[in-house]
Amino acid sequence: MSDTGNTPLNRDTFQNSYSGKPPWDIGKPQPTIQALADTLTGSVLDAGCGTGENALFFASRGHAVTGFDFLEEPIVLARRKAEERGLSAEFLVKDALQLGGWTERFDNVIDCGLFHVFTDEARPQYVQGLKTVLRPGGRLFLLCFSDEVPGTRGPRRVSKKELHDSFGEGWKIESIEPSHFEVRPDAVLAMFSGEAPKAWFMLATRLPARQADSGASQSEK
Repeated sequence: MSDTGNTPLNRDTFQNSYSGKPPWDIGKPQPTIQALADTLTGSVLDAGCGTGENALFFASRGHAVTGFDFLEEPIVLARRKAEERGLSAEFLVKDALQLGGWTERFDNVIDCGLFHVFTDEARPQYVQGLKTVLRPGGRLFLLCFSDEVPGTRGPRRVSKKELHDSFGEGWKIESIEPSHFEVRPDAVLAMFSGEAPKAWFMLATRLPARQADSGASQSEK
């Protein structure tokens, strides 16, 4: 997270963050994600997993878990954590905008702070990639910065309308609820005036192709 306002974050921003301690690397799962413990069944893909705390939490509960990030450094740290904790999880260096050619399929995808880094132009490619890797009927759990966060510091803000627009085709949005990100205490004071940054937490189901086509046809009438 940097002083970028509504400007999407780039590779240099994240590399610079990992040269120290990133504000979002809190040494445990995000509380909103951890609260899913009793609702998830099946395999889990953690998109933009960072150093792996969310992925390792679900691995500790017996899920088959894969996490990816586009930087090597957090993946190295995630693999080290898995080894130290005696947990089985696969961590890969992977570009979230290149998921279309991936053959593996998952029952659940967790996006904890990834969607909000993309430009308007990149969002459709990312969402299409999610549809590729998520099995029909699978669920997406997405936590992103909210447009209700005051000021301009931190990641790009996202409105509920933008979520509806991005996931309007091929998805059933089950809910979008207000939530928050837990960040390091120094970041709360320095970047967010002492208040935990607000977020939207979206649950969406990936529709089977036939049902998605039917829904699109009806919306065009």
